[in-house]
Amino acid sequence: MRGGPMPGTATDTFVNHRNLLFTVAYEMLGSAADAEDVLQETWLKWSGVEHDTVENQRAYLVRIVTRQALGRLRTLGRRKETYVGSWLPEPLLTAPDVAEDVELADSVSMAMMLVLETLTPTERAVFVLREVFGLDYDEISAAVGKTPAAVRQIAHRARSHVAARRPREVVTQAATRAALAAFQRATETGDLQGLLDLLAPDVVFLGDGGGVKQAVARPVVGAAKVARLLLGGLTRVAGWSMEPAQVNGYPALVFKFAGELDAVIALRIDDGLISGLYAVRNPAKLSHMAQETRLAR
Repeated sequence: MRGGPMPGTATDTFVNHRNLLFTVAYEMLGSAADAEDVLQETWLKWSGVEHDTVENQRAYLVRIVTRQALGRLRTLGRRKETYVGSWLPEPLLTAPDVAEDVELADSVSMAMMLVLETLTPTERAVFVLREVFGLDYDEISAAVGKTPAAVRQIAHRARSHVAARRPREVVTQAATRAALAAFQRATETGDLQGLLDLLAPDVVFLGDGGGVKQAVARPVVGAAKVARLLLGGLTRVAGWSMEPAQVNGYPALVFKFAGELDAVIALRIDDGLISGLYAVRNPAKLSHMAQETRLAR
């Protein structure tokens, strides 16, 4: 870390809250690389603070990271406007303790991260800080630069927006593993009917190659189209394999080609059927699949 020598207590405070701060930044940005940059900016800001005057160091650090993330969200928004194909959140190989915290796992799932993408930057910050991290309205007010009354209104609007778009129920880890295992069997054996039985009629497939790797240019909608896409693509290529992994708090599949990581596929499940398939192939987004990322609330 840059910024010169720091008293042990200030450094220790930052290190002790690092996983929390990364989680806040990642949930706001959907990008682990940008979240890491925001943590660096937060450290530099924190290194210039008179720490003895800070009553609640956790809230203060969350305030800094939120402000830095809000600024970066606007830059990220401009990058997404010129992004080639669909933009998907950066997948994280997550530690087992994330799955044990049902609320945390739900909040960082690929399905929920895509719902958060539909919020404005301020709505996203307020929702994440209130619903995921349980900050009070005064603390959020200081973080986003709005009055507590305005924050309450934003929180209500964001909750309603998310409720209308999020998966209808929190799917258990066991149910997700079962759906993945059935999906893996069907795709590996070329079982078209078996695959159709797993997919919701209006299932959506999104692929993110970032213009670097081949991926569908726009969303593919409908069970028959998605099934043909999957089976057609896999049967044409030899040397691929699938392995289960814990990604963003939930079971997912890792695709390897010739033994090398090629893609990560996460699922959204509604009413027992796969309603969303999210395939990330952009190599720049797969670096956090090399080792577990620790998240915290």
